[in-house]
Amino acid sequence: MFNMKAFLPLPLPLLSPSRGSMYLEEESNQSEVFSCIFSVKEEVGALAKTLRLFEEKGINLTHIESRPSRSNKEEYEFFINVDSSCSPTLDLIIDGLKSQISGQVHELSRNKQKDTVPWFPNDIQDLDRFANQILSYGSELDSDHPGFTDPVYRSRRKEFADIAYNYRHGQVIPKVEYTAEEKTTWGTVFMELKTLYPTHACREHNRVFPLLEKYCGYRQDNIPQLEEISRFLQSCTGFRLRPVAGLLSSRDFLAGLAFRVFHSTQYILHPALLGHVPLFADPSFAQFSQEIGLASLGAPDEFIEKLATVYWFTVEFGLCKQGTEIKAYGAGLLSSFGELQYCLTDKPQLRPFEPAKTSLQKYPITEFQPVYFVAESFEDAKERVRKFAATIPRPFTVRYNAYTQSIEVLDNTQQLRNLAENINNEMGLLCNALKKLE
Repeated sequence: MFNMKAFLPLPLPLLSPSRGSMYLEEESNQSEVFSCIFSVKEEVGALAKTLRLFEEKGINLTHIESRPSRSNKEEYEFFINVDSSCSPTLDLIIDGLKSQISGQVHELSRNKQKDTVPWFPNDIQDLDRFANQILSYGSELDSDHPGFTDPVYRSRRKEFADIAYNYRHGQVIPKVEYTAEEKTTWGTVFMELKTLYPTHACREHNRVFPLLEKYCGYRQDNIPQLEEISRFLQSCTGFRLRPVAGLLSSRDFLAGLAFRVFHSTQYILHPALLGHVPLFADPSFAQFSQEIGLASLGAPDEFIEKLATVYWFTVEFGLCKQGTEIKAYGAGLLSSFGELQYCLTDKPQLRPFEPAKTSLQKYPITEFQPVYFVAESFEDAKERVRKFAATIPRPFTVRYNAYTQSIEVLDNTQQLRNLAENINNEMGLLCNALKKLE
């Protein structure tokens, strides 16, 4: 009988200090790792028989974890890592696992190999594994930025990076004491954007923004704290904020959205709080954002880039029709006074939102967009994204379980039975509610 604990957090890859900060960056020359999850029936000798396959081929396991199977109570699941230098014999091992064990085999890899499914988080705690694997501190620390050689500025940025680096899911986000200069800058941006919102922002944003002023301390003279905003969002739609030190990869950032988690910097007066937060409190927009995240889980690299582009032209720089007018709902627009004015003039080109075409559009990241895509509505955009996601070649479908805050992989009959039962229960509630309204 197995007597193993549930999966423990995976150790982060080999890391090295960056510029004396507590924040760490991945080594670029780290060797690739092959990962695999397989399930074994809980019986005497089953695990030993399975591990013998690796021993016979001379393959050394560098990491192994276990947990009870979620789809079959009589099985245990094992997560293993082996060095990719053993790749010539890995196919034989996989074939052996599939033919000689009673459970299922799933190949995983963060560095995608041929015919494998890229690793993705299954539980919300798994976001801890990649939250510090940022691509950079962001464009603000490029060598031509005025603060690049400013020790005071860099020290301040280090404070924010250290908060993000030390944060783990479930903790209270530390409070930041902002300086008078930072509050002044925030106040200027706040008032400029607030004057444009009534005429340029979508009605969903304008409905929620006053609530942020009332409950989260959105004021000209006050910079709201991430923890207060996160709690407010959770009460509205289940979305939450998570501090991050810099730019995540497209795959990792989108994966966070699948769990209704938005990775946010606490940079000195980052305008993203003004743009992103209000609409994450809107149920329709929150679901739309999450569906893009869910579509990314386990998707091939080429589709990740397409989804990231769809995200760019919707959640970041999207426009939508409301009555006879076009309004901005993209957070990048709602965070920029200049581009919010520009996007509704006759200068940019407006095209209908069609994900298959939108996903191929090139875009600049340092200037106003020459092209914007207009959705008929949030609901129409969600339906179009759903259809687009159905074209992604994945050998499974995923579903977010809000009760366990985990991703369910719908790749076996038991999972489908559970889903059908949940749907049946919800339909029963709907029918009863309709009868009472008659």
